[in-house]
Amino acid sequence: MNKTLRVVIIKPSKYNPDGYVARFRWGFLPNSTGRFILSMIPPRLNGRTVETEYYDEAVYVPSEYQNRLHAEKGVTTLAMFVGVQSHQFQRAQDLAAYAVDHGCLAIVGGPHPMTCDTTMLQNRGISFALSEAEMIISEILTDAVVGELKPVYGGDRRWATEVEAPVIIPPTQHELGRYVFPMMGIYPARGCPFLCNFCSVIKIAGRRVRSQPIETTLKTLRLAKQAGVRLVMFTSDNLNKYAEAPELMQAMIDDKIGMKFLCQTDTQIERQPELLQLMAKAGCYHIFVGVESFNKRDLKGVHKGQNRPDTYIRIVELCREFGITSHFSNIIGFPDQDEQSIKEHMKVLRSVGPNSASFYVLTPIPGTEQYGEFMAQGLLEEKNLDRYDTTHRVWAHPNFKPGELERLLYWCYRDFYRLGQIAHHAWQRDRNSPTPITDTLGTVGSGIFHWASGALHRHPMSGGVIIRNRDNFREFLPYRRKYFGDVLENDLFPLPGNLTLSSHDEEINRKVNFVELRAKVS
Repeated sequence: MNKTLRVVIIKPSKYNPDGYVARFRWGFLPNSTGRFILSMIPPRLNGRTVETEYYDEAVYVPSEYQNRLHAEKGVTTLAMFVGVQSHQFQRAQDLAAYAVDHGCLAIVGGPHPMTCDTTMLQNRGISFALSEAEMIISEILTDAVVGELKPVYGGDRRWATEVEAPVIIPPTQHELGRYVFPMMGIYPARGCPFLCNFCSVIKIAGRRVRSQPIETTLKTLRLAKQAGVRLVMFTSDNLNKYAEAPELMQAMIDDKIGMKFLCQTDTQIERQPELLQLMAKAGCYHIFVGVESFNKRDLKGVHKGQNRPDTYIRIVELCREFGITSHFSNIIGFPDQDEQSIKEHMKVLRSVGPNSASFYVLTPIPGTEQYGEFMAQGLLEEKNLDRYDTTHRVWAHPNFKPGELERLLYWCYRDFYRLGQIAHHAWQRDRNSPTPITDTLGTVGSGIFHWASGALHRHPMSGGVIIRNRDNFREFLPYRRKYFGDVLENDLFPLPGNLTLSSHDEEINRKVNFVELRAKVS
């Protein structure tokens, strides 16, 4: 019988502290990985029809997709759990065990399995993807067609030498309606040249910045615009380190793409005013900058010496000049910090005056250099991977008792988004806008939301608005215990060790040329 291959792609959510899966009526930022992988899967393979579906758990409820993880006559179902981060890993494993128990094939991929040792979880019916999708997707699908997956795919190399990206299939109007804004994520480039020890990017995508052809990005943008996408998120880690960024911006201008976009840059964007101005002309309205700290010692301690706090104000000034919203990311809980130094950080931050700010607790993310160091030193106190989400203290901080960093995290939001500060930002950002009333209301509304999130102790970047408590981890414990019971510790997956890079990937990382890098931003 010529079975259909059904590929069900799921971006897993996470378990909240109350045990419920984090779900929202409307989400903020759609995941980019799911649509990327969906766009790579052909409609036919080896004479079989291939049907592909994609679900972002954060904005879907179980009744909409869970039955798709059940075997069906005449259909081979492959469940792919993609973009899985450490705080989503237990949820992904529970869903994968559920799918296998109901007659499906299942594979888990993303940052956690790519950078963490899953050896003790392998050969139990659930497969793991240890490399970028482009390198292994054909082999996975070919094996799925014949009804059996290998325990592991990839691993000898985590990333390809060059990016072979598809033109992204845009979301439907129905899918767009699940988010606050009709938004879509696109990867023009991957990789980051820096050495920050708390970040997993250089372990997932490497230090050499690789990019897809500009025409591929333009085709994706054209299709997205036709589909009703009005806002684009360039999910590349530092768009200003993408050598062809000026060419892409100019092409977007020449092509009259006409869509607003937001992106991330590093702090060295202050050396690139021409690029920033070109980005503004191309539609950039918001940049996210990982400033993290104003303390040089803290920055040096996490190997982020490329940040120069004395240049932060220049970023704000340039963004203001070109009509771009500046968003500064901040980390609290550095090893030498105490409550007073965090409050001093907030005073300096307010004086610098970015339009927006977000705050995170220093978290040794599994797979990173920092995690390996903290584990070796016996500093990791939290055994539940669900809490490794940058909103909880998970290690033995010398100056904070349990709960204190969490309290300060939400205080930071209330402190930054004061009513007077919100009004000041709205005046600075929107007074010269073509639609000042609409934009001012948006700025004020966003500020109030961030303040209220701090007051309610809910991280504003958690995923969306209007919480929907539907299913709890306890419903999946039987599957977790059935497939992994002998390795669980108090029903939790044990904290993993780090995977080391292959000699090939390590050599690529080592050869990044900082002289050339500095030339690109000078």
